[in-house]
Amino acid sequence: MSTDGALARVIRSAGDRAAEQAEACDLCAAPVAEEHPHLYDTGQDEVRCVCGPCSVLFPGDGAGDGHFRLVPRRRIRLPHLDTGPLGVPVGLVFFVPRADGTVTAQGPSPAGAMRWEVEAAAWQRMAALCPQLASVEPEVEALLVNTVHGLDHHWIVPIDDCFRMVAVVRREWRGLSGGGRVWPAVERFFADLTERP
Repeated sequence: MSTDGALARVIRSAGDRAAEQAEACDLCAAPVAEEHPHLYDTGQDEVRCVCGPCSVLFPGDGAGDGHFRLVPRRRIRLPHLDTGPLGVPVGLVFFVPRADGTVTAQGPSPAGAMRWEVEAAAWQRMAALCPQLASVEPEVEALLVNTVHGLDHHWIVPIDDCFRMVAVVRREWRGLSGGGRVWPAVERFFADLTERP
């Protein structure tokens, strides 16, 4: 088969599709770098990629009456917290305070994130014990916890980190119990987190 044959056309076509699928700004379609800002769409509960120039359109509470919020970049590792009083029975979970004062807990599963409502008073009591929690920006930051297999990770992270963690679990989960790949992948995810001011 010559290099101009069907196989070569398939290879070129696959390469062209991969190039076309490079990440782009969800607002203006400009290409974005591997490390780029994100917007949180509060109406759709989704994170959207955004280029640098478009990101400056969303300072503070954002544009569009807060419908889009710029996701902060900071990560802060916290000391051990007893999250038991928040009433969530899983060890891999993130807690998101909402603009209306409610708090949701979300735990990853093979089907995506499962949600629970957290008692707002319990969250406020925990924030009184750990003042850094009071600084968590509603909707766009979360308390990310991993106490599975005796680990003790407690972080304030951007919401996009939480969505990445959910994607890791969905990608690596096998069978009913998760299989042998999911927990090492989750541990690598947490090992790769670094503090950012």
